[in-house]
Amino acid sequence: MTRRQTLLIGLLALAAAAAVLAVVLLANRLGDVRDEEARRQEILQTARQQGVNITTLDYQTVDKDLQRVLELSTGTFRKEFRAGTKDLTDLVVTNKAVSTGEVLEAGIVTADSDSARVLVVADSTVSNGSSAQPQVRHYRMQLDLVRRGNRWLTSILTFVS
Repeated sequence: MTRRQTLLIGLLALAAAAAVLAVVLLANRLGDVRDEEARRQEILQTARQQGVNITTLDYQTVDKDLQRVLELSTGTFRKEFRAGTKDLTDLVVTNKAVSTGEVLEAGIVTADSDSARVLVVADSTVSNGSSAQPQVRHYRMQLDLVRRGNRWLTSILTFVS
């Protein structure tokens, strides 16, 4: 084999190794992008569900309705919400209130591997024993979520205008 052939084979081997390395790096990056998108979808799904939970109450199922909010809660929000459940239950039952929520939009403001801030826009249609016509109410919420194990939970919920 000539020197030129040896050099050419060496260059081809080097190019092949560089191509394999590029494919491996690209595959790893693609996996990271998929993981990031899956995390973002989990965050949005939790925020949307909590938006529905917080705007949906029925005087006939109020205990279950409030439990759904608590199941997606932790920290300060869970503590404050739990402290107000008796008063909220009394208000909903006394007024025979029914509120059906719908999330219109949700968007992530910031997110990392264990926390996120999401803005949620929701409407609820509210009826009660004293109102002949249901009323639509508009809500804008900021939810701070934290990862606990394999779940995202609401740690702070703020109504914004």
